[in-house]
Amino acid sequence: MGLTPDIGFPDVIVKKKPVLRTYSLDLETGEIGRQIDGLDAIKQFIHKAIQTIRFAYPIYSRDYGCEVQLMLGKAYTQGFIQVEMSRMITEALIYDERINRVYDFEIAWENDEVKAAFKVDSTSGLIRYEGVL
Repeated sequence: MGLTPDIGFPDVIVKKKPVLRTYSLDLETGEIGRQIDGLDAIKQFIHKAIQTIRFAYPIYSRDYGCEVQLMLGKAYTQGFIQVEMSRMITEALIYDERINRVYDFEIAWENDEVKAAFKVDSTSGLIRYEGVL
């Protein structure tokens, strides 16, 4: 009889991350479509998170949304607005576990619109986003 007990250890179980699915949303018509996941779901999340004003809708958590619309029309320099919008967009996206990095921002003014373009490294691949804020 030895000094150490004979103990069996269970096999290590590695859990797979669940597939995050959502319903596609046609923002033009408001129609809800089929279930999507992967890159399509992440692209939709990016667009919706940037277009939703943070803290404005109680249905969303305090983590969801972006404050870029609150910068528009203020008497700030364009340089300051570009830096702040880049920060706000990054903060709106980076909390999602599918987003690894947000970078290469291009923010430009065209007439009465502010257009943003940037890259997102996600768990499903690289996304190049371009849109009007």
